[in-house]
Amino acid sequence: MSQSTDRAVPADPADPAGAIAAGYAFTGPALDLGALIWDGACLPDRQIRIPLGMLNRHGLVAGATGTGKTKTLQLIAEQLSANGVPVFLADIKGDVSGISAPGTDNEKVRERAAEVGQEWRATGCPSEFYSLGGIGPGIPLRATVTSFGPVLLSKVLQLNQTQEQSLGLIFHYADSKGLELFDLKDLRAVVAFLVSDRGKAELKGIGGLSTVTAGVILRALTAFEQQGASEFFGEPEFDTSEFLRTAADGRGTVSVLELPAVQDKPQLFSTFLMWLLADLYTDLPEVGDLERPKLVFFFDEAHLLFNGASKAFLDSITQTVRLIRSKGIGVFFVTQTPKDVPADVLAQLGNRVQHALRAFTPDDAKALKATVKTFPNSAYDLEELLTGLGTGEAVITVLSEKGAPTPVAATRLRAPQSLMGPVDAAELDRAVKASLLYSRYAEPVDRESAYEKISAEQAAAEAAAEAAAAAAEAEKQAEKEAKQAEKEAKEAEKAARRAPKPDPSLAEQVVGSGIFRSLARSVGTSLGREISRSLFGTARRRR
Repeated sequence: MSQSTDRAVPADPADPAGAIAAGYAFTGPALDLGALIWDGACLPDRQIRIPLGMLNRHGLVAGATGTGKTKTLQLIAEQLSANGVPVFLADIKGDVSGISAPGTDNEKVRERAAEVGQEWRATGCPSEFYSLGGIGPGIPLRATVTSFGPVLLSKVLQLNQTQEQSLGLIFHYADSKGLELFDLKDLRAVVAFLVSDRGKAELKGIGGLSTVTAGVILRALTAFEQQGASEFFGEPEFDTSEFLRTAADGRGTVSVLELPAVQDKPQLFSTFLMWLLADLYTDLPEVGDLERPKLVFFFDEAHLLFNGASKAFLDSITQTVRLIRSKGIGVFFVTQTPKDVPADVLAQLGNRVQHALRAFTPDDAKALKATVKTFPNSAYDLEELLTGLGTGEAVITVLSEKGAPTPVAATRLRAPQSLMGPVDAAELDRAVKASLLYSRYAEPVDRESAYEKISAEQAAAEAAAEAAAAAAEAEKQAEKEAKQAEKEAKEAEKAARRAPKPDPSLAEQVVGSGIFRSLARSVGTSLGREISRSLFGTARRRR
């Protein structure tokens, strides 16, 4: 970084190189990108720079594979850090971790420094390393399904517009019912519930959820989980404000997201990067234009973000890019050609670093012509220039301190002062575990959420149903037994009436005979008189 007084160079029609350089003679703090190339020669006294205060106006770093895009990111990032600006870098191939270590002094570096008028000094940047959900080295970055939202999730699940709308309805229902969607099993539980016999009525008033659509979403979730996506969703959710930290010496922290372990899941990591950016936009206050950005976010392999994107998703990206500038955030998209970025997004990118393009096929030639049309009028033959640039060279135009585009400048870029390559794996692991953030985010947490609540309700409902069924069965059995007892009693009574009486015994026969009854009456009468006489004192009649 250089900071200077007014170094404006008067434009001279006879000196086109001087006229171009005059457009980069800024008065305030600026990052040094390299030296102007004109007529095949590198001019170290004609420096190409970018104002620090304009880095929240977003940018594009483009070029064919192997042209030096990664080194350009590293060059800009380390100068931002030196100026106290935090940086976020996505490390797709695993070769950006070297930004944390001092570079290696060698003949090639010294030669490049001499060509561009650079005072090169090996310097590493204060860095933190992250990973998606703990897959690969780094502090795990996790997001809850709720904060990720239906639009971003639809993109990564490759849902169509109708399915995306249905997913939005599911999120709305979960939110209104207090069903927290922390991880994918929470979302699966809610979807399954809403197409169950108990849950179908819940959404009737607002459109309902078809069984077919629910099946598509569930199958997409299953495929997503099989890719290891369950690791990325859950708690503790990462607080994106951690990216805004500075080191004790005032330098901005460089946050490096290590993605080699998931580079075969491009839609996942590109969509996750979009979540990080959207979350920053949501949380940060409006600050307007600042002397220096709060954070500069480099979005590598940006074309993966836009492939197959729905209109709602593209609208979300465009809005975020357009409005996040006022939050003090600058975004640089890194891709192969400008046509990889939708026109509405490309229109927001005021700073351009275009490395070499190839024109080996008709499609390449078409892309080249389209790229040339995105630049301001130039003193160069850009079609010829863009195909002839060497590694570490680029065509540059940025926004001046007044917000106007600078002249197009072919530039030989400076060499990064940090290590141009990955750090040792063991050293990287030590750096991760030594971080104060590691203990905060390393271990996953599984709190009670939609899955547990729905499971508990289903278990309670099943238990109640089983109890009711058991009670009904017991009542039915008791009724059956009562009927059986009544039937048996009636049959016993009938049997008793039909049964023949047994023959009387000898005593019964004697007692029941007529003679015995007559004798009993006679004895009874006589006995009665005797008792009466004894009681009332009457005398016995003499005979």
